Amino acid sequence: MGKYFGTDGIRGKANISPMSPDFVLRLGQAIGLHFRNAYPHPKILIGKDTRRSGYMLEQALSAGICSVGVDVQFLGPLPTPGIAYLTRGMRACAGIVISASHNPYDDNGIKIFSENGYKLPDEIENKLEEMVDHPSLEAFPTGVHIGRAKRIDDAVGQYAVFLKEQFPKHLKLDGLRIVVDCAHGAAYKVAPKVFEELGAEIFVTGNTPDGRNINDQCGALHPASLVEKVKLYKADLGVALDGDADRLIVVDHTGELVDGDQVLAICAGHLVKAGRLKKATVVSTVMSNMGLEIALQKMGVKLLRTKVGDRYVVDEMRKGGYNLGGEQSGHLVFMDLNTTGDGILAALNLLEVMLENGKPLAELKRCMEVLPQVLRNVRVQHKTPFDQLPEVHKLIQAAEGKLGQRGRVLVRYSGTENLARVMLEGEDQHRLETMAADIARALETAQR
Repeated sequence: MGKYFGTDGIRGKANISPMSPDFVLRLGQAIGLHFRNAYPHPKILIGKDTRRSGYMLEQALSAGICSVGVDVQFLGPLPTPGIAYLTRGMRACAGIVISASHNPYDDNGIKIFSENGYKLPDEIENKLEEMVDHPSLEAFPTGVHIGRAKRIDDAVGQYAVFLKEQFPKHLKLDGLRIVVDCAHGAAYKVAPKVFEELGAEIFVTGNTPDGRNINDQCGALHPASLVEKVKLYKADLGVALDGDADRLIVVDHTGELVDGDQVLAICAGHLVKAGRLKKATVVSTVMSNMGLEIALQKMGVKLLRTKVGDRYVVDEMRKGGYNLGGEQSGHLVFMDLNTTGDGILAALNLLEVMLENGKPLAELKRCMEVLPQVLRNVRVQHKTPFDQLPEVHKLIQAAEGKLGQRGRVLVRYSGTENLARVMLEGEDQHRLETMAADIARALETAQR
């Protein structure tokens, strides 16, 4: 991670640096200069989620880019994977997403896709940081050489067509009842449109954004209300997206949650049967449940683990030539179809498996047994290495010794928030909760 860029772009409290208009304007100039020097006629797309601060940051970013002679096209509210797709489809040199994903509304962030729809490599992000801190002294263009900005009116329609084209032509969603929770976020228009136009009877929630309610007790992070609605409407499936719709959590017809690990197991099994799982490998992170690894082994499939963060999953997939990967949190990457995690696309793939097998999700998910897993988040002020916190280090080692080969201990700092995440996995839920609570308490004490 660099000075400003973390594991998922730049993120922070809106209107406070680095998410302040003055910083974002300088960042826009750096982005514009970089791509102006690399492309003869550069244009950059800018999309966003539904946060109130998105308007402010969109204008600052555009002003910076246009001031160095590069054109901008506004996409409006659109899911992150939609911006990645349109960056490729519209032959732009870059696509910029203004979103803080699953964070509260008063945060915001910026992430950048290159022309091929993948996030920028570290070396370019480092170069942009250097340019922001040491602005160019060259004269900026004037007159007709200043960049132009215009709004693209049919971005939602273009992305919706792309999504529907990825769903097998011989299948329809006719007769299926689906509850769709858009988290009052970037997918509030496109998600209902796609599922309805493919034939489903849909019940939509979380589709009235007001600039402040994004992710607020709804969507992939708070699926409790979705569970109730699936039961109320006797739906076949509940689909929960997050603020920028790059992650998916689903609910089966009985009202039980199905996370990213389980979706990976289900889709891996389907791809294996169809002979389409490349190199018999799935890529996930160190957070994935041991149950996923066990389920994949039974299919003759290898699980590769990366650091937490969908960019690390995508990097490993690109490097190894794999086509299925994701995170327990719901970032699911179908590399044959799109270049980044895509919640709507993942839901369509899951629906394909359900229809092709003629089985409900509640039955399909039995391919994986989820082992008990306990997660505790601890607010921190400083991200001190754990081996420099004696009591914390001692408790981690003790937990590892007690669990042995029948469990895991993972304690790490978040790459996007000031949190320490304590995760224990094993066979005895009560024992895991006790050990996790002890480690969390020690971390809290170390912060005083």
